[in-house]
Amino acid sequence: MKERAGLYINQPLGYKAFIPKPLPPQPLIRYAELQNHISAADRALAKLDGVTTVLPNPEFFLSMYVRKEALLSSQIEGTQASLEGVLEYEADIIPREGVDDVREVINYIKALDHGIKRLAEMPMSLRLIKEIHKILMDGVRGKNKTPGEFKRSQNWIGPHGATLSQAVFVPPPPEESNQAMSDLEKYMHSVNGLPPLVKISLIHAQFETIHPFLDGNGRVGRLLITYFLFWKGILSKPLLYLSLYLKKNQQEYYNLLMKVRNEGDWESWVKFFLIGVAETSDEAARTAKAIIGLKERIIATLCQKSYASSGAIRLIDVIFNSPIIDAKECGKKLKVSQVSANQLLNRFEEIGVLKEITGKKRYKKYIFKEFVDLIAKGTEQ
Repeated sequence: MKERAGLYINQPLGYKAFIPKPLPPQPLIRYAELQNHISAADRALAKLDGVTTVLPNPEFFLSMYVRKEALLSSQIEGTQASLEGVLEYEADIIPREGVDDVREVINYIKALDHGIKRLAEMPMSLRLIKEIHKILMDGVRGKNKTPGEFKRSQNWIGPHGATLSQAVFVPPPPEESNQAMSDLEKYMHSVNGLPPLVKISLIHAQFETIHPFLDGNGRVGRLLITYFLFWKGILSKPLLYLSLYLKKNQQEYYNLLMKVRNEGDWESWVKFFLIGVAETSDEAARTAKAIIGLKERIIATLCQKSYASSGAIRLIDVIFNSPIIDAKECGKKLKVSQVSANQLLNRFEEIGVLKEITGKKRYKKYIFKEFVDLIAKGTEQ
């Protein structure tokens, strides 16, 4: 059982690298102890998919959740950024954090969007994985580490600045890594009766063990979870993002991946993953319901203040989709004059829905802070 996931093999330069065995694990995963967790995760995913169908505009929820996932996944790798900072950058405001950190998050958003669009044209593949890696690493840390290409030299995992001899884990060298990725691609397309959630948990762990790129493996591996479930039709929209759960349980996450490699303990990893799916789905469903409640409260306040014009009601959907807004964008999206746009924004500021963030008398920009804070839960540094 100890060598169930693979073997540590001596390399010509004197170090040992881990060579993973192809999936599925042998002996096969023991289902009896996981069945309750599989059922709970399936129910939570179905509930999440159901809640999103009753949202007034699922796309604004999805776009903000994509940003949250991009932020959290980047934070796991040490990026210092906030959701507000990302939105400021997108609204052409200099963000409070370093621009380079924010750009890493923006790249993640671009990579995620690109992958979802490509899955409408092509199946899961190594080609797609390389494409999203190239977008992810464009112009940011790691840009010199062959973006979009699998490694051509040995990489390793360890504390910042650690040498190969100080590594916590040494993944397979390039030639072994390429073969392992080819085997993983075949496994993604295999039909073996495994529940999809169990299958993607194995795929994610295997990808992180292979570590096929010189940098960015954690982020690509987390993107694969969303891609696979969307590709398989488990979710009608790509809404399951595990980075919040993995960030909260970061050390356990790393420890369990090492237990797979060192002890062949796939079951503990799969159980952890399934619990994460259930918790993350429940959290996203609660957030979706809270958004519905927030919209209803704003409409009630507008009615109470006699501000519920058609333009004001339409502006609610606009700010859910663009949480940072100015009069020019407001006028363009509502097809109203600049004067009318300014009046609407002033009224929304007066009732506390919007908050002005530039401090200027002209060219003001406003943030829909309650909504941003609602989505940002768990992303605090």
